[in-house]
Amino acid sequence: MKVYSCIIVEDEPLARNLLTAYISKVPRLELKKAFSNALEALEYLRENTIDILFSDIQMPEVTGITLLKLLKNKPLTILTTAYSEYALEGYELEVYDYLLKPISFERFLKAVEKGINRLDGNGTKEVVVVQESSTSNNQDYIFVKDGTKLIKINLGDIQFIEGLKDYVCIHTLTKKIVSLQTMKSLDSALPENRFVRVHNSYIIAVDAIDTIEKDRLVIGKNTIPISDTYKKAFRELIDKKQIGAL
Repeated sequence: MKVYSCIIVEDEPLARNLLTAYISKVPRLELKKAFSNALEALEYLRENTIDILFSDIQMPEVTGITLLKLLKNKPLTILTTAYSEYALEGYELEVYDYLLKPISFERFLKAVEKGINRLDGNGTKEVVVVQESSTSNNQDYIFVKDGTKLIKINLGDIQFIEGLKDYVCIHTLTKKIVSLQTMKSLDSALPENRFVRVHNSYIIAVDAIDTIEKDRLVIGKNTIPISDTYKKAFRELIDKKQIGAL
């Protein structure tokens, strides 16, 4: 059984002690150091390699986000913070999980087990669950995994989906939802007559398109590229929509 090394970066003594206690309960984790600021952690990480980083976001002088940006080789990172609005930026920096304070041991353990599975090479992507409407043959909504929750998203609210490495960001009319899964899993799950992939990093809702140009389209204030790989399929779908409207 492999044991994975980790460090804590947390300026609050109580939170640092809590994480230390949690880590001591997990046999497959070995705590190397616990730092009260990111500068000390950065210096340590320049000379040492670890497997898992537990880091707060809001800290004096250097934040957890800045620390990640400064690291050339990022360990598997689990962010801890009391401010949920930082979640999206954290995911974009390849953060593996995001723990909102106060952190329960149960939630901590779920994040750690998932991270260890990834390091063991057994990690799996979250599966999107698609439900069919009870009144028609068209899919009306999907459920996506967000941490420990399943969130229901009406398909009509989706504007476009953006790929962020191991995560996707689903842009709806009112909010953004980040979920751990692949673009491929979403692409195969969404109805083909309503959604189309236009780029390695983008799936768009056809009904949400405002304008189409040669190699890009506009949805609201967002300009989305159309790559050569997906251009033909996209044009064919748009042509069908044009014929159907005549």
